[in-house]
Amino acid sequence: MDFPIRKIIHVDMDAFYASVEQRDYPELRGKAIAVGGMHRGVLTTASYEARKFGVRSAMPTRIAMEKCPHLIIVKPRFGRYKEVSKQLRNIFFEYTDLVEPLSLDEAYLDVTQNKKGIDSANDIAREIRKEIFEKTGLTASAGISVNKFLAKVASDINKPNGQKTIHPDQVIEFLEKLPIEKFYGVGKVTAARMNSLGIFNGKDLKQKTLNEMVSLFGKSGKHFYNVVRGIHLSEVNPNRIRKSIAVEETFWDDISEQEDVYKKIEEIADELSYRLERNDVKGRTLTLKIKYLDFSTFTRSRTEDEFFYEKDFLFSTAKQLWEQRPYHKPVRLLGLSMSNLSTEEKKQISIQLKIPFREFI
Repeated sequence: MDFPIRKIIHVDMDAFYASVEQRDYPELRGKAIAVGGMHRGVLTTASYEARKFGVRSAMPTRIAMEKCPHLIIVKPRFGRYKEVSKQLRNIFFEYTDLVEPLSLDEAYLDVTQNKKGIDSANDIAREIRKEIFEKTGLTASAGISVNKFLAKVASDINKPNGQKTIHPDQVIEFLEKLPIEKFYGVGKVTAARMNSLGIFNGKDLKQKTLNEMVSLFGKSGKHFYNVVRGIHLSEVNPNRIRKSIAVEETFWDDISEQEDVYKKIEEIADELSYRLERNDVKGRTLTLKIKYLDFSTFTRSRTEDEFFYEKDFLFSTAKQLWEQRPYHKPVRLLGLSMSNLSTEEKKQISIQLKIPFREFI
């Protein structure tokens, strides 16, 4: 590899919200539970007992109950989850100051240089997971590799309560064999489109030139072209400030009926509200994004004087923005994003790591 090699760990808690509830309420242990179900009834997290029945996060409660009639729905307690998340971050900071939280239950850690002088990133991940269990009673999974993309992919391989290391010498072979839907950032619609182009794994993806990928997938095309070659230079940034939080949905079948559009907007508003609350932020500017059947895009925003995150207000505002659209054509994508967030600005610190790689596993 002709680019800097780092030791990156992605720590991801196992069914975090549901696990906290099962820990705090012993009567829920070993049972199929799901956290969420408020407002319209969309789940945020499902326990592993519930996942055996096909229950997943972001699933409407009605569908979840059809799949698992004995499912127990638990109201989310974000204040409690934030308390536990703080415990997790205190553990992370014992090993490195280069911690980039992605949400309450996951984070990237750069341990190329760490406070405990441990050479093996694999050992560090194992020690962190052990300490998390001892201090919180919860399990975590981890992915370890040379960049954030690979660490993120790896953390999902041996879930729950496991870890996976992708050694520098294994990166290219691993990526070539990786099913395309396992690439972080490839959703169902993108995967289906890639399949239609004969792309089913990383090896297939590598056959496409950079120009072809950009032509087919725009900016994402360049990203896919690079990551399948093991190139992902984004550093772990402990001072990263989120400038926006967004939720989008691309539809298998284009929609045009007003009732169907409002139903989708309400679902997206519900999910956006949850994401804002669990990240402990509010915003002042809501933007509606519409992509039509002919791939033309329309966006419209509204800015309020006060911060907000409530689902009902998001939904009503989004409907007003929808009514301002200039075209009445079939829609293939809808999205809502919140910007002008309440996140406090922090001093940006640039940290360069220039040290020998030495032992990785």
